[in-house]
Amino acid sequence: ACRGTAGFAHVSCLARQAQVAVERRSGPRFLRWYICGLCEQRYHGVARCALGWACWKTYVGRPEADETRKMAMTQLGNGLSSAGNNEDALSVKEAQLAMMRRLGAPEDQMLMVQSNLANSYQVLGRLEEALLMQRDVYSGRLELSGEENEQTLIAANNCALSLNGLQRFEEAKTLLHETMPVARRVLGENDDVTLKMRKSYAAALYRDPAATLDDLREAVTTLE
Repeated sequence: ACRGTAGFAHVSCLARQAQVAVERRSGPRFLRWYICGLCEQRYHGVARCALGWACWKTYVGRPEADETRKMAMTQLGNGLSSAGNNEDALSVKEAQLAMMRRLGAPEDQMLMVQSNLANSYQVLGRLEEALLMQRDVYSGRLELSGEENEQTLIAANNCALSLNGLQRFEEAKTLLHETMPVARRVLGENDDVTLKMRKSYAAALYRDPAATLDDLREAVTTLE
């Protein structure tokens, strides 16, 4: 829930505030397109979608290679996803990936766009396509940033989630068995990424039809 005192706001006013923030040379800048200036929480649902459209309409006229325009396209895709318009979000994200490839975008940006696209495949039940892309992202993160980077560990967990969704539990367990110790060492036991990896590992244990009693005990211990 919002921690501000206002119960509502006009989307056009929020859009104008975000536009002004981008025009400034300091402060939150582009964050105001998706994070509230009062409560500092992310917009979600139809509000996120409306601001995504407003953001895109504000910057779509800029050159294709313009960084703000590229970020606006990301906001449009994420906003559509947040409102449950998953097919439309997929179209935007596929178009964005094609554009980034055409422009020869930096690897870090490409990986971010691929990860967003994989999430859309996952939501739409296109699990094999999601896994293929998540694997590309994970290998790309490993090469770009190394195994101890937080984004690499997030990508590893995303791969595990896709593997669990496809009931390829042994592969998920193997991947997480290798990466969870790294997350614990680098990020700490109570970091969000570490906790999500533990949850994914426990799911791979107890959802496996071949799970033994020892596996179920390990799953419980992992979640404690």
